[in-house]
Amino acid sequence: MPIPEIHPRPREVKLFRNNRSQAVRIPVEFELPGDRVLIRRDGDRLVLEPVKAPSTLKELLGAWREEPPLGPEDDFPDVHDVAARPEDTL
Repeated sequence: MPIPEIHPRPREVKLFRNNRSQAVRIPVEFELPGDRVLIRRDGDRLVLEPVKAPSTLKELLGAWREEPPLGPEDDFPDVHDVAARPEDTL
């Protein structure tokens, strides 16, 4: 049987202005990992989710391994190389 997550009780905090943006300080018990979040609306609510990036090359390769293999419908078009013009070499 999985152990249930313990969620902190709701807490009222003040909104404030940071230049032209509205901001809120997140109390320590609601702290999110990392330094970036995704924000989206859900009705009247704003939902913040941590941006989850693969932390290691091994995790990234493992995620790619789970993807289905490319098939004939995923073929890439032929690319015809064009010689560089003098202004392209600056």
